[in-house]
Amino acid sequence: MLSKMYGLNAIRLSISWTRIFPNGYGKPNQAGVDYYHRLFKCCIDNGITPYVSLHHFDSPKTLFDDGDWLNRKNIDYFVDYADFCFKEFSEVENWFTINELISLAFSQYIQGNFLPSHHFDVSSAIQAEHNELVAHARVVNLFKDKGYSGRIGLIHVLQPVYPYPNTPENAHAAQCEDAFMNTFLLDGTFKGEYQPETMKLVNEVLKANDAQLNIEPGDMAILKKASTRNDYFGMNYYQPSFVAAYNGESTNTFNGIGEKGTSSFKFKGVCQHVKNPEIPTTDWDWNIYPKGLYDMLKRVSETYRNCKTIYITENGLGYKDEYKGIGKVIDDEPRIDFIDQHIEALLKARNEDVDVQGYFVWSLQDQFSWANGYNKRYGLFYVNFETQAREIKKSARWFKELADTMPN
Repeated sequence: MLSKMYGLNAIRLSISWTRIFPNGYGKPNQAGVDYYHRLFKCCIDNGITPYVSLHHFDSPKTLFDDGDWLNRKNIDYFVDYADFCFKEFSEVENWFTINELISLAFSQYIQGNFLPSHHFDVSSAIQAEHNELVAHARVVNLFKDKGYSGRIGLIHVLQPVYPYPNTPENAHAAQCEDAFMNTFLLDGTFKGEYQPETMKLVNEVLKANDAQLNIEPGDMAILKKASTRNDYFGMNYYQPSFVAAYNGESTNTFNGIGEKGTSSFKFKGVCQHVKNPEIPTTDWDWNIYPKGLYDMLKRVSETYRNCKTIYITENGLGYKDEYKGIGKVIDDEPRIDFIDQHIEALLKARNEDVDVQGYFVWSLQDQFSWANGYNKRYGLFYVNFETQAREIKKSARWFKELADTMPN
């Protein structure tokens, strides 16, 4: 009801694979199926269009224990799960296969803040990226080959990389990180191949870290077939990276509690993240740079012609909102400024013929963060996690005023 009351006409949701198939495969759990039918009906009956992800970081534990996306069987099980959902939930018209492929691989195997908490296991990270792309492509091909109604795509979080200061060495470091974090995935999604210039940089990263990527026969044909069949693309954008060249050992300090200035990231043979003093940051050391959204929208639109309509599927500010008491509006002016500046960047790209058709603020209400627990709040509505009561933030009222000015 909050969505309806405050002017939203669409919402992002995800299906928990485990709620449908507790072990990832086998007999479906009817209670879970019924729950999602009720959820989707509630949205549709209230004029809210659901945009549904099949996977948002949450593989069933049975499959996770068996290697998660490093196990090729996981791809087969995911395709079967997706096929079931397409048949069962015909009321859903907008699908995303996987949310933020790089975030899962990076957090599991590079940064180590998601289980299994490996640090700089580069082989596993790049392999998980590739296997997720194959899973996505197989699901897209199934969706189209079986003639399911509706639209399908996937969601990448894109993080532009800028050298700082801009020297030749730092520029090359930026290219290496960009290839590993962005271009590898975009190539696989929209070109159906990893372009030679991309793989030259990726192989440099792999060599520096004694890592390898295994591509099985038939994988690239699957990617190529799917590359023209995505109906739309979900782009999550929060921040860019500013980097300098680095050749020491890999180290990482993750700022998960909002102690400003405590994060550190150094990737052997790739780069180190540095502070650009001209760019403001959040308490979690995330750079606030709306131009990065504009730059990435233009880049994707101009470089990847198979990328059709774009939706900004996540954008928002993690903030330490101060609770004022029951019934008192929470002042989160920095969040309003953040969203306003990023929508302005989006509209600038749109006015330059980038086909952007929607913007999803992250998020409707405060929620659990996979990386930061409950202390990093993104919502337009404040949640008291002890009582589950909701309180209005200033940004919610501002966003409603904005939504009311937009054409349907």
